[in-house]
Amino acid sequence: MTSPLNPRVAQDRWTPRLWGTLLVLCAAMFLDALDVSMVGVALPSIGSDLGLSTSTLQWIVSGYILGYGGLLLLGGRAADLLGRRRVFLVALAVFALASLLGGIVDSGPLLIASRFVKGLSAAFTAPAGLSIITTTFREGPQRNRALSIYTTCAATGFSMGLVLSGLLTEVSWRLTMLLPAPIALLALVAGLALIPRSSREDSTTGYDVPGAVTGTAAMLLLVFTVVQAPEAGWTSARTALSFLATALLTAAFVTIERRSTHPLIRLGVLRSGSQIRANLGAACFFGSYVGFQFIVTQYMQSLLGWSALRTALAFLPAGALVAVSSTKIGAVVDRFGTPRVIATGFSLLVAGYALFLRIDLSPVYATVILPSMLLLGAACALVFPSLNIQATNGVDDHEQGMVSGLLNTSIQVGGAIFLAVVTAVITAGDGTGRSPQETLDGFRPGLAVVAAVAAAGLLITMTGLRSRRTGKSVVVATSTTPTALTGSTTTCATSRPSAGRPPRRTGWMPG
Repeated sequence: MTSPLNPRVAQDRWTPRLWGTLLVLCAAMFLDALDVSMVGVALPSIGSDLGLSTSTLQWIVSGYILGYGGLLLLGGRAADLLGRRRVFLVALAVFALASLLGGIVDSGPLLIASRFVKGLSAAFTAPAGLSIITTTFREGPQRNRALSIYTTCAATGFSMGLVLSGLLTEVSWRLTMLLPAPIALLALVAGLALIPRSSREDSTTGYDVPGAVTGTAAMLLLVFTVVQAPEAGWTSARTALSFLATALLTAAFVTIERRSTHPLIRLGVLRSGSQIRANLGAACFFGSYVGFQFIVTQYMQSLLGWSALRTALAFLPAGALVAVSSTKIGAVVDRFGTPRVIATGFSLLVAGYALFLRIDLSPVYATVILPSMLLLGAACALVFPSLNIQATNGVDDHEQGMVSGLLNTSIQVGGAIFLAVVTAVITAGDGTGRSPQETLDGFRPGLAVVAAVAAAGLLITMTGLRSRRTGKSVVVATSTTPTALTGSTTTCATSRPSAGRPPRRTGWMPG
């Protein structure tokens, strides 16, 4: 029965403004993912035009990762303190300007600097955008549907970036840098009109400056170390000292957060089993996929002699499958719960990586490569929205930016770490052998590592299935949740919590 104070039809009907807000947020996430994937195909042309060495070219990619992965925690907390709308729109404007700068510079260092600034701005738009969704759409089917669309746009942007890069690079690599600028400006104009204003904490005691400095420094140094380790050597003194410094900064950060009145991250969040599983799962999923894409791109272009465009089109079925299923995943999560959906997605991921081990020097795309791409697309469609739902469910509005930043940090840092590991394994396996067969044999250990990382993510998820089986008691919970775009207040009751969809709580509790 529906309470008069909580008319279900009114709650579930999305207004044009609500749709417009979601589209603006999706556009920003689309651009973040687009920018990650689009630059890869353009690197040879950039190096030739600007006279950059291979070691310098890697920083065009790594600069973005450093800015993005290193500042996400600060970006998430800034959204809570300064206001989500303000942080999102300012960062989006910076992203547009940095895109314009990257397309017109004639210097390698300036291009790398523009990439770092773009990563920095994405570190603020990503957690701010996610927290706007979780505070605008009420927890349950409405939020699950919004998050499934939102995360699907990220996956679609990543896939489309490969295709667009192949097309645009044939004209000029500068177009790959310039393309995000007009899209970001259009999203900025629409966001000014559509995104609801959010509350912020005006007290100056809410700014954990020491925590922000040590936490950001630790993340930057960690990402920098894992990116540089394959070149410097994993056992070199430089790498060892960098890891030691990272550990010391992390210890200092934890100490500061434990004693701070207004911490950057409330460490009590990490006592939640669902939070830990969501963040570790996100790191394993994205890390394995980034490593897989790196290997497959080298395999298709270096061994099979495919063009950049043909290589991009080979990945397209995965992105297309994600796009087609975008509006359905929320309903799937509502029915089965996040642990089951995530476990199913990870199972498909492991199967896709395992099937790809069949590759040889003359594969038939339809029978050897396409099945893996379809399994990966299905896995991405299931896992990413579910991870976002699991990480943000049951969290009070004033901490949504914090948990969003934590989740995105896990994604980016996981991607950097596991890509570095895969690269090191390929190098140790003589992936640059003199014959094509030796090169292919060098890729296989890297593919095995990718599959192992995905399997670890599956095992982590399975622990959530076991813990959910014990939650069979009847629970009635109420919540008072303001709907940002309508100004209404709702009350909901749940008679039996389903897996992955806990009743709304007035405070964060371990679970």
